[in-house]
Amino acid sequence: QVQLVESGGGLVQAGGSLRLSCAASGRTFSSYAMSWFRQAPGKEREIVAAINWSGSNTYYADSVKGRFTISRDNAKGTVYLQMNSLKFEDTAVYYCAAARRSGTMIELRSEGVDYWGQGTQVTVSS
Repeated sequence: QVQLVESGGGLVQAGGSLRLSCAASGRTFSSYAMSWFRQAPGKEREIVAAINWSGSNTYYADSVKGRFTISRDNAKGTVYLQMNSLKFEDTAVYYCAAARRSGTMIELRSEGVDYWGQGTQVTVSS
């Protein structure tokens, strides 16, 4: 069992930055590929970024490429999402997700996730 707790969300003006953190419980954090998803009101949940267990493989949605950076610290059991140049359309609830994957594998599908965090609200004012 893995518990994920997100933090770092909030209200920010367009063009600003936020860093989301997701702390995982348990001793097997490095066994999991980690992902960030988001869901805006009235829209489906979508993948934002993903990272494999070692950090050697990352993925970004086109909408955030060049603005967001995913990283992880296995010693701390934490995954991060640095969000720069935020836009109004980035407003959503952001969810941290864990999927047990090895090697360079990452998880981009909601259906493939093993554990979810509770979500943290990010609101970007225009």
